[in-house]
Amino acid sequence: MLRNLQALRQIAQRTISTASRRQFENKVSEKQKLFQENNGIPVHLKGGATDALLYRATMVLTIGGTAYAIYQLAVASFPKKQD
Repeated sequence: MLRNLQALRQIAQRTISTASRRQFENKVSEKQKLFQENNGIPVHLKGGATDALLYRATMVLTIGGTAYAIYQLAVASFPKKQD
């Protein structure tokens, strides 16, 4: 049992330490230029169509959730009469 655990530990260390690392291009300066540009667009929408879609989806879910919560409060406030 102990031998199996030691073997597993060695395999795990070997795969972690020898894993190939991807080389990514540094795009920080490009993103800084994009977000610091003064073009009248709010910072949360400067990422493009994806940001706009996420923003709209968030607004729809927020407004819908608020309306549903108010509706449930109204339903709970006025209990049904029992006949």
